[in-house]
Amino acid sequence: MKNYEFKVKEVNEPDLMKETFPYDEVPRINFEDKEVPTDLPKEIFITDTTFRDGQQGYSPFTLDQILHLYDYLHKLGGPKGIIRFSEFFLYSKTDREAVELCLERGYEYPKVTGWIRANKGDFDLVKKAKLDETGILTSISDYHMFYKFNQTRTETVEKYLNIVEDCLRHGIACRCHLEDVTRADIDGVVVPFVKNVMRLGEKYHLPVRIRLCDTLGLGVPYTFGTVPRSIPKIVWYLVNKAEVPHEMIEFHGHNDFGLAIANSTAAWLYGASTVNGTLLGIGERTGNTPIEAMIIQLIGLKHSDMGIDTKAIHEIADYFTHELEFNVPTYYPIVGENFNVTRAGIHADGLIKNEEVYLPFDTRKILGSPPSVAITKTSGLAGLVYWINNHYELLGDHKVEKNDPEIKAIYDWVMDQYDKGRIIPISEVELRKLVRKHLPDVIKKITEVRTS
Repeated sequence: MKNYEFKVKEVNEPDLMKETFPYDEVPRINFEDKEVPTDLPKEIFITDTTFRDGQQGYSPFTLDQILHLYDYLHKLGGPKGIIRFSEFFLYSKTDREAVELCLERGYEYPKVTGWIRANKGDFDLVKKAKLDETGILTSISDYHMFYKFNQTRTETVEKYLNIVEDCLRHGIACRCHLEDVTRADIDGVVVPFVKNVMRLGEKYHLPVRIRLCDTLGLGVPYTFGTVPRSIPKIVWYLVNKAEVPHEMIEFHGHNDFGLAIANSTAAWLYGASTVNGTLLGIGERTGNTPIEAMIIQLIGLKHSDMGIDTKAIHEIADYFTHELEFNVPTYYPIVGENFNVTRAGIHADGLIKNEEVYLPFDTRKILGSPPSVAITKTSGLAGLVYWINNHYELLGDHKVEKNDPEIKAIYDWVMDQYDKGRIIPISEVELRKLVRKHLPDVIKKITEVRTS
């Protein structure tokens, strides 16, 4: 590496870290006595890759769908632009048209950025799209450099630095995506590469962001874990050894081992200003970090909603369900059908007495989604009472009670259904018929109130 200041540690054979990644076993989590301190940046943000990484694990979006989702990202990010940018492929005609149409929206946030491989041909696409920032794929582990590219560490890193410098020379800010960083030589490759990148940013007076890509979801959120798997320690290395400002560090997680949210939160806590994700966590294999979950995490960490319209979360989920025919799993956090629905009678009894007993927050106010119960054989009288009062918005003296004989009649009908072998919940249509039959006075009162 003749042209760049910091040299990577060259090796004759790839270091595959078999003591941690034996391949014929589950990857090992190693620990050490050394911990790193928390270092939560003053401002933290979210970025989006729904239209890039998200589409790689889902059906391609139409132009109209991309625009709708981009509008939702703008709405969800709120007036302070908590969702800072959204990245796009530039390879197909649809990709390029989507970029043009989103730019025409004129939103400050999320900023439209590109994504390219580290080659001249891809860079030409960025120039033609007239974007002022792009991500660049800079795969950083020996697995990729030796086996995917068939190159040495030095050859690969110099290729990356050349394309980064080309971008900066043309006035285009860039974002280096350190693919597979959780299997990389942090001291020997990542730190010297990043230090060179930061020097280039200083030379051309343009920002260069560093994205830590946990490509296989191998990262862990433990501060006492070892590199390259410990997300807190990788971030610490970037801040303290590579001298990267907090605002230039971003984490991109995958959910292969169920740790995407925990790892993303840890990245914030230990010094990264930004985490990257997709709407509803769509993406390759088990998906990316879900943006809606990180919105909730961010609000919890900052003790303020900062004007974020959290009700947009359910609007986005509804759009995915009805317009994109996306199957949101019933048990999916925050937007799944069961998030604020209980089937247990003892839980319903608690909800009747005080909603806070079984709800983490006011889901009506924050998500625009009132709590509910599903009527099954375990719902009990309490479940029926809660469903009726909640569904018909009965308040005060109008509320039905568990000791009402007509409630007992409805309950007996429900239990008879399950005694005969039913296994699915009682539907809303069935419950409405039962209320009309057994509680006609309730329906009459509701009609009177609504017509008065």
